[in-house]
Amino acid sequence: MEKKITIKDEAGMHARPASKLAQQAAKYDEDIKLTYNGKTVDLKSIMGIMSLGVPQDAEITITVLGDEEEATLDALVKALKDLELA
Repeated sequence: MEKKITIKDEAGMHARPASKLAQQAAKYDEDIKLTYNGKTVDLKSIMGIMSLGVPQDAEITITVLGDEEEATLDALVKALKDLELA
């Protein structure tokens, strides 16, 4: 299951929210990936997220594979909104 999200934060996906998002993703057993500009990284990896250099107005895709795909994806989208990224 996947969802496309546009990053709204002026600074893009910078260190603080990227770290919080990775921590949130690490709470789940599912395989969670973040794709931007043709590159895919593990959403549980802060270094992976930062390596993408996601700017403001970029469209990212979060992909979740596992038993609780829908609930996990909903929680991650909510986290993005709570961090004021989306």
